[in-house]
Amino acid sequence: MPEPQTTTAQDPTRGPFGDDADVGTGAGIVPVLAFAGIVVAVMQTLLVPVIKDLPELLNTSPGNATWVMTSTLLAGAVATPIMGRLGDLYGKRRMLLTSLAVMVVGSLIAASTSELLVMIAGRALQGFAMGAIPLGIGLMRDALPREKLGSAMALMSSSIGVGGGLALPLAALVAQNTDWHALFYGAAAIGVVSIILTLIFVPESPLRAKGTFDVLGALGLSAGLLLFLLPITKGGDWGWASGRTLGLFAAAAVVLVLWGVMELRVQAPLVDLRTTVRRPVLFTNLASIMVGVAFYAVSLVLPQLLQLPTSTGYGLGQSMVVAGLCVAPLGLTMMLTAPVYARLSAKYGPRATLMTGMLIIAIGYGAGLGLMSAAWQTVVIAVVLGAGIGLAYSSLPALIIGAVDPSETGAANGLNTLMRSIGTSVSSAVIGMVLANTANQVNGVAVPTMHGFRVSFLIAAGAVAVGLLFALLLPRQSKGRAPRVGRDESGGSAVAEPHAPRVRPHEDRESVVAERQTLRG
Repeated sequence: MPEPQTTTAQDPTRGPFGDDADVGTGAGIVPVLAFAGIVVAVMQTLLVPVIKDLPELLNTSPGNATWVMTSTLLAGAVATPIMGRLGDLYGKRRMLLTSLAVMVVGSLIAASTSELLVMIAGRALQGFAMGAIPLGIGLMRDALPREKLGSAMALMSSSIGVGGGLALPLAALVAQNTDWHALFYGAAAIGVVSIILTLIFVPESPLRAKGTFDVLGALGLSAGLLLFLLPITKGGDWGWASGRTLGLFAAAAVVLVLWGVMELRVQAPLVDLRTTVRRPVLFTNLASIMVGVAFYAVSLVLPQLLQLPTSTGYGLGQSMVVAGLCVAPLGLTMMLTAPVYARLSAKYGPRATLMTGMLIIAIGYGAGLGLMSAAWQTVVIAVVLGAGIGLAYSSLPALIIGAVDPSETGAANGLNTLMRSIGTSVSSAVIGMVLANTANQVNGVAVPTMHGFRVSFLIAAGAVAVGLLFALLLPRQSKGRAPRVGRDESGGSAVAEPHAPRVRPHEDRESVVAERQTLRG
């Protein structure tokens, strides 16, 4: 495992940026990094209001138009763990700014074209912004004192839902009243704002992992993820039993196994698989996939149900903007659960909070099976699911951070974010297939049925049940404990100690030193 680089000595109850950083910039770090997460969510949600019109807008077939969405997903999945590792090695703030800058460039490219291939390239560059979530969590962990860390990480983790909830109605409003290219100019503008705020308010973390960047590992992981996620996102179009789909899955398995063997043999791997297979990390990542499935299912079902005409007998006949407003509480509730998570986690631990969130999600989907006959009922579903998803998402980074070395924070959270992305990819593919296979043809157009919506909710509830099982397999953790940076007792340098006890004035100093020596041994 790479060891953290030493930094200047300081009080272990403070973040590694020292007293001045805590007082002068601490108040700005959390909202600025959360805003970066919202920028990522806006980028992801940008085209949802016009997705059904993309073939006409780009003068292409529906199958080709889906690449506009798929390219962002694939690029983000590949970039997330890579940017996390680069952040650990060369600076999390530097890589955060790089991710946002690439997103701005991609937005401007997409804003200036209606050509399919150029649009796909721009959307792929936008996907690099997904690395902002694990990098932001890593910066918070390095900068903030322990008592502020729980609620800050919860807000950062839930910012995806917040941004998605806010962006959907705004994007619908823009798409209905202006040229759709304005969506990309808006994304570029908020990306620039995020870069400026980061430069002003977020200092660089002094913590660095030792070692070099694993180029071959990055290439192998990229190839394996592309081969795996491509048939997931396109299997519905190609056919799940087609030679192309099965062949890509087989190729993905071969590449990822070979990549894993290589990662176990190199001295400074991109992903420390020995850490990844530890029980706390493994089951947290598996639970993350299930939460991702649950999160995306509601985003696929509710907007379509709301916009279907009432002539279908079950559609709610709402406009694009109203549908976005009805789903918006999903993200807003996720934001409101961040301080609730901090209190629950401090009292019961992040494992218990994750399980509570999953139970709430299950209740929301169960209730949703009977609450689909009015627009206000979809708002109720969105609020309940937002509360559960917010608690679950907020718990994940705390569980990961509590199980890895501080020098691996960026890479470990990057991998966890990747697991969520895989969950949303699987959800998109499976729910899309269900809705397509249960659709009715009306005037030559496939219209989703109420049966398809209910089956989709049942699938999401089943995923939550599996995720709850993974959460039960997690080891119990100390309540309210967060990893911090401790001080070397020789008075020389501060070293990262993920489980170091905090020194209090009334504690016997010799006993604390002895405990730390035991932990290091």
